[in-house]
Amino acid sequence: MVPTALKRRFTVEEYHRMGAAGILNPGDRVELIEGEIVQMSPIGSKHAAFVDFLARVFFSGAGLRAIVRVQNPVRISNASEPQPDLMLLKPKIDFYASGHPGPEEVLLLIEVADTSAESDRVIKIPMYAGASIGEAWLVDMNERHIEAYWNPRGDAYASSRIHSRGTSVSPQAFPDIHVSIDELP
Repeated sequence: MVPTALKRRFTVEEYHRMGAAGILNPGDRVELIEGEIVQMSPIGSKHAAFVDFLARVFFSGAGLRAIVRVQNPVRISNASEPQPDLMLLKPKIDFYASGHPGPEEVLLLIEVADTSAESDRVIKIPMYAGASIGEAWLVDMNERHIEAYWNPRGDAYASSRIHSRGTSVSPQAFPDIHVSIDELP
């Protein structure tokens, strides 16, 4: 019989204390997923271009109706604090200085994936559904499409659609903002 390794899972508070104590450095590309500290892939130039493109679309389209947050944390639970590539958040006077936003403040959450598409699909999208985030997109850089998910039911989304070349997609909260798949970098 092969022995099973015991894992020590961390809370968000412990994760933050590790950062304050210098165990995790400010430059470390990590996020807390279901109690595990997960290393994120380095940001390549193509990935950065996709994120910058989407940020420009949403900054210009949303105006003061939403806070556009790029590559910053969202507190999903006491054991998960991922850093999605982009979020549209409900406006808040302090811009969330009092604490990272929770699922109830997220209008749209976007993950841009190059090498992480499958793990984002299998791990992160169900996690976001389980947290009742109303809408999440997975931008698959290699397939050049956007997978839109909405109507969370348990740890899955009841509705989804893949938007490919020749189409555009709009967030449920802002149907007047259109992201053209053909314009992706």
